[in-house]
Amino acid sequence: MFTMTGRYWSGTYPISELPKWLSFYQRLRADFPKSGTAYDECIKGLEKISKEPQEI
Repeated sequence: MFTMTGRYWSGTYPISELPKWLSFYQRLRADFPKSGTAYDECIKGLEKISKEPQEI
């Protein structure tokens, strides 16, 4: 499980959904370039988690 927390929201998800969320935030950044660096922190955190060994 991993938890994502924003200013007004949070959610806990199974680690198996990590690729889906990483792809989602990468798409947002690509689709909305005017957002600047708004999605960078989420992407960086998800990429870090994806590189860590996962417990079974």
